[in-house]
Amino acid sequence: MVTPQGLDVRPTSDMAKEAIFSSIQYEIENSEMLDLFAGSGQMGVEALSRGAKTVTFIDSDPKAIAAVKTNLKNCGFMEKSRVALMDSIAYIKNCSAKFDIAFLDPPYGKNLIDEALPFVAQTIKPYGVIICETEKREEPPAQAGDFEIKKEYRYGKVKVTVYRRKGE
Repeated sequence: MVTPQGLDVRPTSDMAKEAIFSSIQYEIENSEMLDLFAGSGQMGVEALSRGAKTVTFIDSDPKAIAAVKTNLKNCGFMEKSRVALMDSIAYIKNCSAKFDIAFLDPPYGKNLIDEALPFVAQTIKPYGVIICETEKREEPPAQAGDFEIKKEYRYGKVKVTVYRRKGE
């Protein structure tokens, strides 16, 4: 995987990535996924390699989007992908698409999860899931729309928070 250089791009650790995909393994096949704040796109590429139907990659950094496109081409997944160079918050505020899975991994310490999550919740299909990666000390909102925290995992300096609809 090609990864752009810089402090705002931190590829998800292999341990965290494996745990995330193990927790949603039965939901990936034929799913439509959003990789918001995509960075290198490794989470979306992993979803495609596990059978996701499509992944939409959004990032505001041209170097990140170039890395996403290179990684998709190298893996043969361009035809199953939508890639957009734009602000993730602007994208999600105006998004009419619907997703089964959303993965958010914004730059740490900027409260972007708090800003994006209510809008992401509006784009998730019934029985969908939202997964957020944050710095371990960050406290993402307890709920967003009709989604609430179902699980939290810690891996070194990282926290992964899984949201599902209330009652699921």
